[in-house]
Amino acid sequence: MLRPLTLRLSRLTLRNGHLPMPSPSSPSTTSRQRVRTAAGAAVALLLAVGLSSLLHWRAGASDAREPAAALPVATTVFEQNAGYAEERRFLGVTEAPRRTDLGFESGGLLDRVEVNEGTEVEAGQLLAEQDPRLLQSRRSAAAAELETLQADLELAHLKAQRQRDLQASGAVSREAFDETRLRAQALESQRKSVAAQLERLDIELEKLALRAPYNGVVAALYTDPGAVVSPGTPILRLIQAGPREAHVGVPPELAADLTPGKVYPLQWRGQTLNAPLRAVRPDLDPASRTAVAVFELPETLAALDGEAITLQLQRHIPEPGGWLPVSALLEGQRGVWNVLALKQQDSHWLTVREAVEVLELRGDRAYVRGTLADGARVVADGLHRIAAGSAVQPLEP
Repeated sequence: MLRPLTLRLSRLTLRNGHLPMPSPSSPSTTSRQRVRTAAGAAVALLLAVGLSSLLHWRAGASDAREPAAALPVATTVFEQNAGYAEERRFLGVTEAPRRTDLGFESGGLLDRVEVNEGTEVEAGQLLAEQDPRLLQSRRSAAAAELETLQADLELAHLKAQRQRDLQASGAVSREAFDETRLRAQALESQRKSVAAQLERLDIELEKLALRAPYNGVVAALYTDPGAVVSPGTPILRLIQAGPREAHVGVPPELAADLTPGKVYPLQWRGQTLNAPLRAVRPDLDPASRTAVAVFELPETLAALDGEAITLQLQRHIPEPGGWLPVSALLEGQRGVWNVLALKQQDSHWLTVREAVEVLELRGDRAYVRGTLADGARVVADGLHRIAAGSAVQPLEP
């Protein structure tokens, strides 16, 4: 405390233009002050020497430290191409050649249904039937009327024959004979009318039985027995058995390039099928505004009606570039992608950032163009561990 106070008094005296007056002190106080001053100087000198030694030691250690080992990375070679084949896929469905909603031509009571959903049927097999009792009674009445007319007609013919014989002897007038003869002709016309009516009733009775028009499988039942159905009301849906077709909608500009009879690849349940094109329909689907291409599927293909199937088409795109794995791409700014190319410097490999543009994605590969040179080595994976300018060691592919 004495030394700071003395310093402040000395500064105050100098400002006033007077020399400081020596303060009276004892010999013991002066000796202690000198000892403290010498001790402080010694400590400061020791700290300065120690700090300087520490800095020199760290500098020497840093110079002697070995450089960090290069990071091993997987690489791929960028190969420049004149263009690429663009793959386009179009979704379609498998369909049976024929599928029909079957019903009766006339209304009536549905008496029985002989099949269930999923039943395989043959052409002509009975599927369902209406109650036939009303038509059967009408047919019985018509048959009885026909028998009566046939008896009356036979009697009229016999009477006309007798009157013809009697007319020669003058026992019967010509008027009576003509009346009998014309009566027989009228009965013959009535007989033909009733016979035609009877034939029509037989046809209607036959149509009360709904039969399969072709071999197929019952896909759906719409009505149960006991319901009164109107003419044309669907009773069941029948799908034709046999080979299926593929119906695929394609844009009109691509449909014009399809060739009937040519084989095209189709994808079904992960399998690739080669199917010939039968035809391209001349109209557009009103919902998708696409032209429907019809392909013939193999007979052994167990495809369900309405199952998804995909058409694969390729066309050449004349755009220079090359293929790289998607894992080699690093997202940049404003929609531009980057890759890390390898550049050899002395005996070391360093990473260099290159800008690329993605033109096509196909699974885990991307077709790109940019500042990459043909044959350049590119880091294929693990970009999260590497920055531009890092030292790396490429691994053997």
